[in-house]
Amino acid sequence: MKRVVLITGVSSGFGHAMATAFTKAGYTVYGTVRRPAEPVSGVNYLYMEVTRPESVRQAVEEIMTREQTLDVVINNAGGGIGGPLEFTPVEEARQLLDVNFFGALNVIQAVLPVMRRQKSGLLICLSSVGGLMGLPYQGVYSASKFALEGYCQALRLEVRSCNIKVVVVNPGDFATHFTSNRKKIEGESCLSAYPGYPVTLDLIEKSEQNGLKPEYLARKIVRIAGKQNPSERYILAMPLQRASVYLKRYLPERLFTAILRNYYKT
Repeated sequence: MKRVVLITGVSSGFGHAMATAFTKAGYTVYGTVRRPAEPVSGVNYLYMEVTRPESVRQAVEEIMTREQTLDVVINNAGGGIGGPLEFTPVEEARQLLDVNFFGALNVIQAVLPVMRRQKSGLLICLSSVGGLMGLPYQGVYSASKFALEGYCQALRLEVRSCNIKVVVVNPGDFATHFTSNRKKIEGESCLSAYPGYPVTLDLIEKSEQNGLKPEYLARKIVRIAGKQNPSERYILAMPLQRASVYLKRYLPERLFTAILRNYYKT
């Protein structure tokens, strides 16, 4: 019997690549979109607005009506904001957390009753290297991923007795539409107060554009889903970014901050 996977946000980038990879691996794949997207052969598309619990519930109910099981759920839908925290409108910050954090929470709350009844399931949440360290001019994005990290750590402890596994994946820089879709804070006041902002954001975006391909992440996540006992965390990034995660763990905080300042030219 084919395993059933639900992936949020499959219209492009990571989601599109994962939908393709899981289909090729023989899974029954359900992918969520908010608008028409380039179709992947074999994927069952569902409309879902992750910020609306009722929309999420309806999508999960449709899967269960058709499949009677749900084995793997991947929280991928998300977005980003670039800009100084001082000039980031609070409403835009709320909107980003609504997608990146509360959207994942809505999906998890909808699928947990299913997985508890099954006494099995795998939840994979895409965080970021930016969910392990605050990144300059991406502070709200980092905050949304820090929130997801804490939520998953607590969730892992709560659902262990139900044989539900929780895996966090921390991607580094990847060449996807995330870069072009990032909202940017602009304006003369912003640039006057933080003249280094455009230089740092340009560095960030060039690093992303020259980053790993989403197909690499997709292949890794298919392998993770196939493991009987996956690790709790996977860092999927280029060597320098993987090293930064370990440096943050072991270096004095002031020294690590100095390294980030030098790298991001702040």
